[in-house]
Amino acid sequence: MIVKNESVKSKVAGEGIERKILARGGNLMLVEVHFKKGAVAAVHSHLHEQVSYIVSGSFEVEIDGKREILKAGDSCYVPSNVPHGVVALEDSVIIDIFTPQREDFLKE
Repeated sequence: MIVKNESVKSKVAGEGIERKILARGGNLMLVEVHFKKGAVAAVHSHLHEQVSYIVSGSFEVEIDGKREILKAGDSCYVPSNVPHGVVALEDSVIIDIFTPQREDFLKE
């Protein structure tokens, strides 16, 4: 599967948050998420494992109660069912990879 970014429409995923589902297949899904400064992805958990890569900007990231500032080039891993969330400290872009795929994202 080849996905050209410009052919994918963004979907609103919260106040100041837009997401694009990019390549996906088998048990993997790649998602690009744009955050406006101050946007919050509230602490939540899901059965999916997640790896996130900060493309640009910076975030306060909380994973299992521990908070860290991550900036462009940094990444993190979130195990299944572990509470996590982010606050965008500036306009920022993050890439999330999920396994298994986030079927809930496909239903939106």
